[in-house]
Amino acid sequence: MTDIEKDLSNARHTLAMLRSQIQAGQVERQYFLDRIGDLNNLVDALITERTEHAGAERFTKLYQVSRMIGSSLDLEEALNSVMDAIIELTEAERGFLMLLNDDGVLEVRTARNFDQETLDSGEFAVSRTINRQVFDSGQPLVTTNAQEDPRYMGQASIVGQQLLSIMAAPLRTRGNTIGVIYVDNRIRAGLFRESDLELLEAFAGQAAVAIENARLFAETDEALTKRMDEIKTLQWIDRQLNQSLDVQKVMELAVEWSLRRTNAQSASLLMIKGDSTVCYVEMGASHPIANSGSSLPTAHPLIAAVVQHNQPTLYTDSDMPVFAVPIQRESQVAGVLLLAADDPRAFDEDAQALVSRMADRASVAIENGRLYDEIKQANKAKSEFVGTVAHELKVPMTSIRGYADLLLQFGNLDEKNENFAGRIKGSVTRMETLVEDLSDISRIESGNLRVEITDVDLREVLDEAKAGTQAQIDEREHTLVDQVPDQLPIVQADPARVSQIFVNLLSNAYKYTPNGGTITIDAETQHDRVLISVTDTGVGLTPQELQKLGTKFWRSDDDHTVKQRGTGLGFSITRQLIDLMQGELSIQSEKGKGSRFTVALPI
Repeated sequence: MTDIEKDLSNARHTLAMLRSQIQAGQVERQYFLDRIGDLNNLVDALITERTEHAGAERFTKLYQVSRMIGSSLDLEEALNSVMDAIIELTEAERGFLMLLNDDGVLEVRTARNFDQETLDSGEFAVSRTINRQVFDSGQPLVTTNAQEDPRYMGQASIVGQQLLSIMAAPLRTRGNTIGVIYVDNRIRAGLFRESDLELLEAFAGQAAVAIENARLFAETDEALTKRMDEIKTLQWIDRQLNQSLDVQKVMELAVEWSLRRTNAQSASLLMIKGDSTVCYVEMGASHPIANSGSSLPTAHPLIAAVVQHNQPTLYTDSDMPVFAVPIQRESQVAGVLLLAADDPRAFDEDAQALVSRMADRASVAIENGRLYDEIKQANKAKSEFVGTVAHELKVPMTSIRGYADLLLQFGNLDEKNENFAGRIKGSVTRMETLVEDLSDISRIESGNLRVEITDVDLREVLDEAKAGTQAQIDEREHTLVDQVPDQLPIVQADPARVSQIFVNLLSNAYKYTPNGGTITIDAETQHDRVLISVTDTGVGLTPQELQKLGTKFWRSDDDHTVKQRGTGLGFSITRQLIDLMQGELSIQSEKGKGSRFTVALPI
């Protein structure tokens, strides 16, 4: 039992004794006064305890609200908690939190009643005079009876709404008054005291913290969202720019996206070589892309400044501000991106940063396109050169072969000179093969290689390929096994090119198989295709070598392979020919055990 509880028990006993004495008419004056003094002391103690308890309760509520605000970014929840705590502790009937809107009017943001319910707009009847006074002065205010308070008794809102007890405190954040917290009671007068006003101010501070947290969170979230949107945009731009190696297309995309992401009315991009504009793209916000050779002079002062200083520049000396960004190549200005707007605010720091990043990406894509164009031109020149050389070599080789044949037939040569003439003829044959391969490669690279698709009897073509390689196969003591059926379906292909394919495959088989090996040809029908395979017991290929097979001029560095004559072109041509005839090629190979090349041609 606490001391207060003991004192209350004693007080009941004292009152009972005094009642008995009064009833018996035996009241002792001094005893009566002493007991009255004890009761008075007890009342004082109770009042003190109640005051201390109320202060502790207010502090606890303030602490709870502070914790909730610190752990929540939900502004509505935080403000409702603040208002509910104020109403509970002050016994107010209603509570309102009002913020100043863009029109300078105090607008209700939170409205709660004693039952912790949100009020609807029909119950937003408050003293506009008191709220405005508190907002303008920045000072809290309390009135115990607004109906009799000389400051407000004549105000329409006070009289019309029969307002009695009212308290209001300014809401401050970052040194500025942004609103008012207001509570009232329309039933009881004399409800609020100065201590209640101090409490209201404390909770107003908590509400200000909640509003500031929400503002900072909104700003951070907005900035993060904006940055994420920018990153997504740049990623999308990167994908679009990298989808094309056409310099003109890349320039058009850069101009289009610059307009999309800014408030500019027009955009231009020009590439510069020396003192001349070599390529130019322009686009307006309301008209399609227009291309020109040199529409925008490079002598324009803004362009000259950007070229000279290699820095983004905002030009504001004209009616329409222009923002210019350099397009760089190897730290040199290769072009300029210009954006024009009728509003100077269109080119704020964020817009300038975004356009600069877009220009950097465009410069990489433009450089890639330029290098690709150079490579295409170099390949074209190479192909034309190879084709020309191959064509020109055919005439002297034909003459050499002809004279070698004449010497062998009519030259009355001795054995030694006949051998020399034979070597000349063999060398010309190898040169003709090389020249023909170079001609095919040139036609493939230039897109001029053509195949004549017709009905092809594979048995005849394979016999022709065998006849063309049988001497070399016998020379190396290989065994050629022919397991091809006599009757095969007719395929759709170019007979001369099919013969070329299998001559090449048989040549590779006998060259890359050590002497005395076995070469097998077999065929089968599978659905709508005929599969013809050439299998050898040769040196085979590693998985890494298989990946390189078909690369022009590539040959394995295997000891046996390097001793064989070859250019590294035959298989590349073979693969291209199979593709041109809508066929397929598959390869199985194991190092040291041999290889199997299978060609599938459509029936």
